[in-house]
Amino acid sequence: MVVAESMPNAALPTTLDAWLARLEAAHPVGIDLGLERVAEVARRMGLLDGPIAGRVITVAGTNGKGSTVAMLEALARAHGLTTATYTSPHLVRYNERLRLNGDEAADTTLMAGFVAVEHARLDGEPVSLTYFEVGTLGALWAMARRPADIALLEVGLGGRLDAVNVIDPDVAVVTTVAQDHAAFLGTDLEQIGREKAGILRAGRPAVLGSTTLPASVREVAAALGADVYALGEAFGREGEDDAWRFWGQTPAVQNLVDLPAPGLPLDNAATALQALALAGVTLEAVACRQALATVQLPGRMQWLGQWCLDVGHNPHAAAYLAGRLASRPCAGRTLALLAMLGDKDAEGVIAALTPLVDGWVTASLAGERGRSADDLAGRLAMQGGDVLHRAASPRAGAAWLAEQLAPEDRVLVCGSFFTVGEVLEWLAPGTTTGQTVDDTSVNEEAR
Repeated sequence: MVVAESMPNAALPTTLDAWLARLEAAHPVGIDLGLERVAEVARRMGLLDGPIAGRVITVAGTNGKGSTVAMLEALARAHGLTTATYTSPHLVRYNERLRLNGDEAADTTLMAGFVAVEHARLDGEPVSLTYFEVGTLGALWAMARRPADIALLEVGLGGRLDAVNVIDPDVAVVTTVAQDHAAFLGTDLEQIGREKAGILRAGRPAVLGSTTLPASVREVAAALGADVYALGEAFGREGEDDAWRFWGQTPAVQNLVDLPAPGLPLDNAATALQALALAGVTLEAVACRQALATVQLPGRMQWLGQWCLDVGHNPHAAAYLAGRLASRPCAGRTLALLAMLGDKDAEGVIAALTPLVDGWVTASLAGERGRSADDLAGRLAMQGGDVLHRAASPRAGAAWLAEQLAPEDRVLVCGSFFTVGEVLEWLAPGTTTGQTVDDTSVNEEAR
């Protein structure tokens, strides 16, 4: 167990920005997979003593986690249920990571969770935690203070060793398995599948949201005795766009027809419907239609005028994005603003998007994991891409592009959450994913 130095309460930060800066510098490495340290602090915080919500649904997968969680949240709320949702990473504001009944948590709520984690990790042998681990434990603590009907937990990386997995889900969802985070998960899809399936629990429903998952996911489910509900077998959907139909295993979901297109992958919509039904919710057609017609997820095929923003950063996501763009042709040029981290498969992303893109602007991302605009431009040139401009940042690239656009052109912004977040803030200053909510009962307990 890594030992951390104690810090007196008087020295604790008093603003969210100060807390986040402290957390970023607190642990020797940014990503440190493993549950031993997190579980110990969770135990000290009482998070393992009982359920944090009426039902917990945990979602893992390479792609599709965010859209599945967003639709689960919208569906649960449309059915009159209270929700607590934890996702990562954020686009513009850290507050996006914790939503209580659809509203972003206030700074004070988040800081109260950080304080609770700090007290617990120093209560006995000090335990060092990463930025993500503190954020996860703080969010779980805030959820547990006022348990919602449904808690929705999105895995950050992998599954088996992710901090979210310290909580036992009532329903576990695996959306897709593809190559990403190779430095931590490797490139063997069977091994990646085993890591994602690490969120499954014995005797609990396992919802598999893809027809192309590696065999290892089912092998883990079989070894545990988890009840498998797979897309295309136990549930599925028929039709495209508006007026599609969902079919599933329970009587409550037999009559879900004429469903609206949510603007998100329909396989993920079907997965969300089946997962919610397995969590004990009697699905009602009117509520489902309302939720799917109004669900929003910033940064996923999000259109702002001529600009399409999508956080896709691996070949699997880029291929889906290319298909969506191909189904929506435009009269002018399709230009792309691309900025990626150095540990992502840039060649694979470029190959998937090149047939749809007439011209590229590359931008540099800062930080030790960042990739330069020159690096991306070189990789584009090797695949025949027309590089129009190289920018020092996504914001600078967007500003350059804005001066070049004709009315009939469109711009795709992609490659990273950092890329989309920076351009989203530039296009729509002050953008948030929802209102903030201050849970005073949580804040008072933390003081």
